[in-house]
Amino acid sequence: MHLLIIEDEEKTLTALRQGFGEAGYDVSTARRGDEGLVLARSKTHDLVILDIMLPHRDGWEILAELRRTGARVPVICLTARDSVEDRVRGLELGADDYVVKPFAFAELLARVRTALRRGAGPNGTVVHVADLEVDFLRQRASRRGRPLDLTGREFALLGLLVRRRGEPLERREIAAQVWGMPRDSDSNAIDVAIRRLRGKVDEPFERPLIHTVRGIGYVLDERP
Repeated sequence: MHLLIIEDEEKTLTALRQGFGEAGYDVSTARRGDEGLVLARSKTHDLVILDIMLPHRDGWEILAELRRTGARVPVICLTARDSVEDRVRGLELGADDYVVKPFAFAELLARVRTALRRGAGPNGTVVHVADLEVDFLRQRASRRGRPLDLTGREFALLGLLVRRRGEPLERREIAAQVWGMPRDSDSNAIDVAIRRLRGKVDEPFERPLIHTVRGIGYVLDERP
């Protein structure tokens, strides 16, 4: 597997190159946004790890351009920007995952492996799961052709579940990715949000797509 790491901090880049190399990956790197975009467009990489605050072209521009041109390569944003707005923006632009600095390399490695197992991610346009349709570019969702009236936060939550479909997500992971809550927070906000989302995505239809995984959290998949 060939990874592309676009990161301007030399120390972080060196550590990532060494860590992923020791884990058996081929690694290409870029420290400037414009150079990173050229490499990302080459279609020779299986996954891109993308910093947001880059010189000459920021990560948002790179991600938006990749998805606009139909690139399906999975992208994991790796950044110190940890606000809810930034997380939502990353997911809406087409990121497959969002990791906040400082991070544990073991966790990043696990996320990379998960993204690669899922294969090429959504390309930022339209994704289908059973009869559910999610348009990431226009931020719209529908089921059986019926538009779903989702708030911005509900769309971000659904987008996370869709991008990581088939993968059980812990409540704390959902809280961190969509709400920006600390991973050790204990809040029922996730359960409330999922219940509301199910009311729009599942309850009007015969076949549920959002499932509870006891002791873990939630998963979106096409169970019979």
